[in-house]
Amino acid sequence: MDLNDLLRIGAQMIQNNSDEATSGIDLDTISSALGNVLGGDGGFDLGSIISKVTDGNFGELIQSWIGQGENAPIDPDQVSALLGEEKVSAFAEQLGINLDSAKQALADALPQVVDQATPAEGGMFDDLLEQVGGVKGAMDMLGKFFG
Repeated sequence: MDLNDLLRIGAQMIQNNSDEATSGIDLDTISSALGNVLGGDGGFDLGSIISKVTDGNFGELIQSWIGQGENAPIDPDQVSALLGEEKVSAFAEQLGINLDSAKQALADALPQVVDQATPAEGGMFDDLLEQVGGVKGAMDMLGKFFG
């Protein structure tokens, strides 16, 4: 699955959510705004989201998105802490919606987009995580390299 497919999945979730502010926005516009929020160096910046596992209370939340099973929901108020206030504000501005609607839209899309960006059961990503003790183990290992 490439970045455009992931952005389209997220855009559809946002367009079909219960917020009237986002329901009338076309998918290409939402996809573009999502790409600006989630992109990094021409691709999906999954690393920056996963790096938040050790910050605050995101560990179990993000692990549910990249692991197998049901994706835990993220509270809209946590979105800014996860992605950064500037990115969320830019997303809202690009779509012409208020900050609360932007946070809700991103909260609706993030779990599914991150889930789809990671391989299915038995994939290389899961194998790697298992070898290093899960997401926390991977982050601890990265901390040793860069700490």
